[in-house]
Amino acid sequence: MLPMELYLPPPPGVQDAPEWTGSAFQIGEGSSRILTYDVQADGWSDDLNHMLDEHGGEDHFMSVASRQNTIRALGKWLTRPRPRIIEIGCASGYALQSMHRAFSGGMIIGADPFAEVLNNVAQKLPDVPLLQFDLLKCPLPDRFVDAVVLLNVLEHIEDENTALRHLFRIVRPGGIACIEVPAGPNLYDLYDRTLRHHRRYSMQALTATLEKTGFEILERSHLGFFVFPAFWVVKKRNRKYNALSPEEQKARVLQNIKGAGNNTLLHWLMATENWLRRKIYLPWGIRCFVVCRRNAD
Repeated sequence: MLPMELYLPPPPGVQDAPEWTGSAFQIGEGSSRILTYDVQADGWSDDLNHMLDEHGGEDHFMSVASRQNTIRALGKWLTRPRPRIIEIGCASGYALQSMHRAFSGGMIIGADPFAEVLNNVAQKLPDVPLLQFDLLKCPLPDRFVDAVVLLNVLEHIEDENTALRHLFRIVRPGGIACIEVPAGPNLYDLYDRTLRHHRRYSMQALTATLEKTGFEILERSHLGFFVFPAFWVVKKRNRKYNALSPEEQKARVLQNIKGAGNNTLLHWLMATENWLRRKIYLPWGIRCFVVCRRNAD
C-alpha cells in the first residue's frame, strides 16, 4: 500500500477517504479501480476519443513527438528523485504509458472526464491510480503533485482561467506544469470546430496567461516547426469548406488526419526538431509547448 501521502478527498456521496492499495482505491469495505468525482466536461466527447484513437492513434507523428518532448521536459525540470506526476486529459493513455516507463520510481496518476477511456487505460496500466473529474471542478488537494501534464486539453475548456488556477493550486512550490496547445489564432478552421476547440493560441498570449496565473515560464517552443508551411496551406484551404455540413466537415478532418499519420519522413523531421529544440527556440509550429513553474510562496 502506498503511503497516506496520496490523500484524496472522498467522492460525492461517500464519507470515507479513499486509499490507494497499488491496484485499486479502497473506500470503506468496497474498492474501485477508478475514483470518480463530479464530471461535466462540455468540450470533448467519447465519439471524439474514438475518432482520434482510430485515425490518429499512438503512432501519429505529432503524438509521438509530443510524448517524446514531454518526457524530455519532465526529465530536465523535475527536481525530486521520485516525483508525483499527474496527466489531466490522459485520454487513451499513450503519454501516461511513456511517463510510467520513464519515471518508474515515482508515482504517475491519470485523470480524464470520460470513464470509457479510463477503463481502457486501467487495462494497460493496472498499477496507475486513475481519477475521473472535470478540471473546472478539480477535487485534488492543494500542492498535490510535483508536475501536471496537460497536452491538447486547455483549448477544449471555455473557462481557461479557472482551469489554470486549479493547475497552479495543485502544483507544489517548485513544481512544474507542461502545457501543449494548438498554435495560430488566425488558423482556426473546420478542424478546430469539429474537435470542439474554443481557441488556438499565440505563444505570447499563452505565456502571458500563465504568468498572470502566477507561473514562471521556464521553457517555451513550438512543435511541428518543419511541417508548419504545409500545415498553414491546409488550414487556409479549409476555409472554402466552411459551408459544408458538420458530417462533411468531419469527413474532411478525418481525411487530413489519415493523410499524415504514421509517416516515416514526418517522424524523422519531428525527431530532428526535438533535437533542435534543446538548443534553440523554434518560433513557429503547429502547437505551442510551455514548461512553467510555481515558485515558493
